Amino acid sequence: MEGHVSLPLTLLLLLLCSLPGVCGFPFGPVLDLDVTPRTTIFSQGLLGCQRFSSRSQNYSILLLEEDNGVLYVGARGALYALDTANVSKPGNPKIDWEASAEQKKQCLNKGKNNQTECYNHIRLLQRYNETHLYVCGTHAFRPLCAYIDVEHFNFSSGFEEGRDRCPYDPAKGYAGLIVDGEMFSASQYEFRSSPDIRRNFPFPTLRTEEAPTRWLLEADFVGSALLKESTNSSVGDDDKIYFFFTERSQEQMAYPSQTRVARVARVCKGDWGGQRTLQRKWTSFLKARLVCSVPDYELQLNVLRSVFVLQGPDVHNSVFYGVFGLEWKNIKASAVCQYSFADMQRAFEGPYMEVHDSKWREYTGKVPEPRPGSCITDVHRSKGINSSRDLPDNVLTFARRHPLMSTQVHPVGGRPLLFKRSVNYVKMAVHRVEALDGLVYTVLFLGTDEGWLHRAVEVRGQMHIIEELQLFERPQPVDSMVISQRQRSLFVGSSSAVLRVPLSSCRRYTSCFDCVLSRDPFCGWDGALCVDISSLTNRSSLIQDVQRGNRGCSNSLGAVAERRRSVMSGDDVLLQCELRSNLAVPRWTLDGRELQGYGLDSGHRVGTDGLLLIGARPEQSGEYRCYAAEKDVWALVRTYSVRVQPDPPLSVVPTSPTDTPSATSTTATLSVSTGGPTERPLPSPPAPLPPGPEFRTYRRMEAMYISLVAVLSGLCLVLTVVLLYVSFCTRGAYQRRKYSQQGQAEPGAGRLELKTISSHCNGRQDSRRGARRSLSASNMDQLGDSFLQIVPGGGSPGKSPPPPAPPLPPPLPCSEYASSEYTNGMSATLPSVLRKMNGNSYVLLRQQADPEGSTSALYHSFTEELNRILEKRKHIQLDPQPPDESSV
Repeated sequence: MEGHVSLPLTLLLLLLCSLPGVCGFPFGPVLDLDVTPRTTIFSQGLLGCQRFSSRSQNYSILLLEEDNGVLYVGARGALYALDTANVSKPGNPKIDWEASAEQKKQCLNKGKNNQTECYNHIRLLQRYNETHLYVCGTHAFRPLCAYIDVEHFNFSSGFEEGRDRCPYDPAKGYAGLIVDGEMFSASQYEFRSSPDIRRNFPFPTLRTEEAPTRWLLEADFVGSALLKESTNSSVGDDDKIYFFFTERSQEQMAYPSQTRVARVARVCKGDWGGQRTLQRKWTSFLKARLVCSVPDYELQLNVLRSVFVLQGPDVHNSVFYGVFGLEWKNIKASAVCQYSFADMQRAFEGPYMEVHDSKWREYTGKVPEPRPGSCITDVHRSKGINSSRDLPDNVLTFARRHPLMSTQVHPVGGRPLLFKRSVNYVKMAVHRVEALDGLVYTVLFLGTDEGWLHRAVEVRGQMHIIEELQLFERPQPVDSMVISQRQRSLFVGSSSAVLRVPLSSCRRYTSCFDCVLSRDPFCGWDGALCVDISSLTNRSSLIQDVQRGNRGCSNSLGAVAERRRSVMSGDDVLLQCELRSNLAVPRWTLDGRELQGYGLDSGHRVGTDGLLLIGARPEQSGEYRCYAAEKDVWALVRTYSVRVQPDPPLSVVPTSPTDTPSATSTTATLSVSTGGPTERPLPSPPAPLPPGPEFRTYRRMEAMYISLVAVLSGLCLVLTVVLLYVSFCTRGAYQRRKYSQQGQAEPGAGRLELKTISSHCNGRQDSRRGARRSLSASNMDQLGDSFLQIVPGGGSPGKSPPPPAPPLPPPLPCSEYASSEYTNGMSATLPSVLRKMNGNSYVLLRQQADPEGSTSALYHSFTEELNRILEKRKHIQLDPQPPDESSV
């Protein structure tokens, strides 16, 4: 019985959790971390943007060469060389590289999608040497690579087999890097192969190990980076290649629902594999876990989506940023974590993990010398080990079985720099700029899966989102981003276009307060305009406050236009005040006195869109000012001069019975001006106004309607919960068979018997009531306060059919409870009728005899009927976005 009662209670909790703000798990407690962008700019308001697009699609690969002033773009079936000064300039050099018709046909025969997969998607575009680029494409599931002559921008030779250098599938994660003529890549290459990190050329090629311990497990790569640790190294260290990815977890997780973890792996650039053990395999492969979590609330973000390495003046001062998301696809949330190079090095120098009893545990035994997984240094050379091929077999055997480190890499400060709900960041770029205070600030550019760009600045360990920009009107993910310091621009690639966006649009801020409150390190106020500080050599007169964002501007009112309003007494008037900042709140004053928001007898209401005067009175005349209050600063936005004119005396004019209401009414006209002479009110029609009290009564009907709607909404919610409770109680009683069945069902019988169930719905049977009675039309009035249970019964031969069922009760007042046409397509006249309640639950209303003798729908339990309806719904899918074209 306890389990039965908990079911409706659980549904009640789910119902309450569906209401906004009731259940916020897992994000309710972390609202203080959620950062709100200060301003929102839609695509129509973008300033200084340039756009490039053509017949090609998927501009996902960008290669910027500042010295040459060229932005190389890899798209679907084409490559472009764009001028960084003007990407919109027509006539940009282009290379067409479409897959052949025969190859597209073979791709289609393999069962691939001829609208997405059977094209040549560019996955790698890198500088190979001074004269050539190197490019690889999927080529309709047969990867090819080629060299490009930079001077003439064309293919300089034939194509090379790319199966070991480029993935087949354009949707697979991929990371590629060419360093000193050597190519390093990471992906799932062949159709059914496992993920792998490889050195593709020169010979010998290297790859990761798969047995007895698989080094990579369903890895999805997002990026790679080269750190030149040999530069100025005191120990003769080697350069290292770092790969960032997400893979299926091998170690035990704190939460069973989490199956994936973020990783960083490294290999040495000078690794040549082992002599006998680990032949043509990495001897320096090590990996560690990247942690990005909110420790106070046990919120783990374990899917790495993007990474950006920001190298400092010294490699040991380098930092890298990662964009993380949740493993659950139906919940949007993102976090940005910052990691230091020193913490990453500490993890790779720490203890190892090993497999023990099918579980990964920290290795506590003896570690052989020289340390497995390390690069060749002066210490190794002093012992006669000049390359990885000279390493002892016991060291290589240990390295094969211990690729995972026990120490985890935690973010700087132990928590994310930025957390954002309802947003999926997918790409990022980082830039450092010096502000007027002499400090260097880190600015993050974050692209979303819907084509928005968030520009944020780090101030004292906290992130301030300066603005969010809508880059594309049609939602689409940001595929690539690269920063040009020379052009002071950000280049963004997506499925439809390439955009050049300025690093900052200072001229968007039109006042001193707006410029300073933005806390934009690129911008400063020069006394008349908000300007880019890099464009001026003399910056002594500029005003900027990135640290606090509220100092420097005078309290003068500035040039704010005054508007005049002349209204009639008793009218409702809205004084609009649009705030550009999402962080500001409106503050209103009347003749210098601040107005409060929701006084019962104040006669006004303060909202986010303006001030509403309700039933204006002559004493409400005066000067109204709207301020944007932000960070203890009140900035004047609007000024209104309002004059409330008293009602004119009413004259009664006799009317004939045939007069229409329109002929005996007068419409008052609102006169509005913007600083000029006040317009004269239009003359009133000769018909008199209705009596004063009765006219005001009509004006207050709106409040009565709002109250009535609120009461009815509450009643609808209560009725929904009660009906859910009753339906599940009756179903529980039916399943426990707390009733007696009269007669046996025979083929063709469709008669139903009604049994009483205790109105307490608690499963207890009152012994004083005796056996429950079979109901008929003559004893329906004997039910009292008991519920009715519909029970399939049998009809005896020779007996007359049962009387018809009583008529259905009238529909409930809430329109969502009853309808003549239901979502499952059944009409109210069908034998089995379902009444929709609250979107997912149903109540059986009536069952008639089946004329053909088939089994009645009500013969099945309520659970089976509901499962059938929901199973039918489950196969109804939304129409996918129509494809742009077909490859075949």
